[in-house]
Amino acid sequence: MTGKRSPSTILASAGVAADPHRRAIVPPVQVSDTFQWDDPETRPEYDYSRTVNPNRDLLAAALAELEGAAGGAVVNSGQAAALLATLLLPADALVVAPHDCYGGTYRLLTGLAAQGKLEALFVDQKDDRAFAAAMARRPAMVWLETPSNPLLRLVDIAQRAAEAKAAGALVIADNTLPTPLRQQPLALGCDLVLHSTTKTLNGHADLFGGALLARDAALVEQLHWWANAGGLNGSAQDASQILRGLRTLPLRVDRQEASAQAIATWLAAQPGVREVHYPGLDSHPDRALAERQQAGPGFMIAFRASGDTAAFLKGLGLVTLASSLGGFATLICVPATMTHRGMPPEAQAEAGIHPDLLRLSVGLEEVGDLIADLERGFRAAG
Repeated sequence: MTGKRSPSTILASAGVAADPHRRAIVPPVQVSDTFQWDDPETRPEYDYSRTVNPNRDLLAAALAELEGAAGGAVVNSGQAAALLATLLLPADALVVAPHDCYGGTYRLLTGLAAQGKLEALFVDQKDDRAFAAAMARRPAMVWLETPSNPLLRLVDIAQRAAEAKAAGALVIADNTLPTPLRQQPLALGCDLVLHSTTKTLNGHADLFGGALLARDAALVEQLHWWANAGGLNGSAQDASQILRGLRTLPLRVDRQEASAQAIATWLAAQPGVREVHYPGLDSHPDRALAERQQAGPGFMIAFRASGDTAAFLKGLGLVTLASSLGGFATLICVPATMTHRGMPPEAQAEAGIHPDLLRLSVGLEEVGDLIADLERGFRAAG
């Protein structure tokens, strides 16, 4: 078969009938930690599962096809994928990251910087002058996160990637929120694309996983080397379950996004809501960029409401207070004290992560039931 396949076809057919022994439709889970050699000199295709494993390979192949990558590494968490990216860097490398990035990214980069392993510079990547000044310092890596977590700010990937490449930087994009179904960073000029497969790609809130994919085959080899050397690779069982979750990704994202659009529109009309951040709203400052760069606005909403936040959260019965995102259940969190608690208050303030900011990850429940539950929360908040 030639030509680019649709995401639904990629995911429905990934690994189907690939079992050469029993011709199983569902790929078997290869849990063995080691594999037999024919002789001491001839290394088999699979020898030791920390290094290579059939289930990881099937998952990596599906993700690479979705992202238009040459390949990549399947690791044991999104944070492991982020760490793997930093292992590509030389000593004393400068990493330029968004000032409003995910709290785990901020924690990792500042922690490595405190140990002298790299220098981290956090800038408002929407600010042309600030970004140009950062590029003048010739960074080794530019880290993009668009839409940002939790404020859903957007940056022009093609523009920033081109500017970063001109400065000699390796460009990585965290594509966890949009998923490959809604955004293609490699096609827009990035070198690496990162996923926390824990989130939407798995979709069932029952495991941890991550992936780091590269556009260039030589870079893929480096990822495999460091993932093996660092012991970062994920388990066969988790890779198998993530591929299972991926089968329904197009259906889930379509449903979640449609509900998020309806909820964001409803929130924007509520008198007690001060701000709503959602790229699908006309009020979003980057609506035009979202329509140009993404295939849809996504399933995440951030908002601030007047009234008692604690009472609002306690008034909810269907929406659950928890810190993850992208799963089947609708979750709400307070980033300042939950997902971004590792970011100091002054950095939160600079990024616009206010104490009353709420992040809503819309799940698969009936949208009318979700809106009714949010109404209960607003009534409880007074």
